[in-house]
Amino acid sequence: MVTPADIKAYIAQGLSCEYLAVDGDGAHFEAIIVSRAFEGCSRIQRQQAVYRALGGRIESGEIHALSMRALTPEEWAAQRG
Repeated sequence: MVTPADIKAYIAQGLSCEYLAVDGDGAHFEAIIVSRAFEGCSRIQRQQAVYRALGGRIESGEIHALSMRALTPEEWAAQRG
């Protein structure tokens, strides 16, 4: 079974992150990913970058469901007030 720590490690290996948090119950996961790599990217491009970092684990069914907030450092700072 995949754990939040596994998903965090997969993302961190494939994408440079300023902040990364993953929570979940083994079937459904939520991630907050803050990366400079997202600058100038659309929401879809950001999700595609995260999927690439996961290396096909969503398509294979290893990771069943992942919702994500993919933000630039500036967007993250603005949301945190």
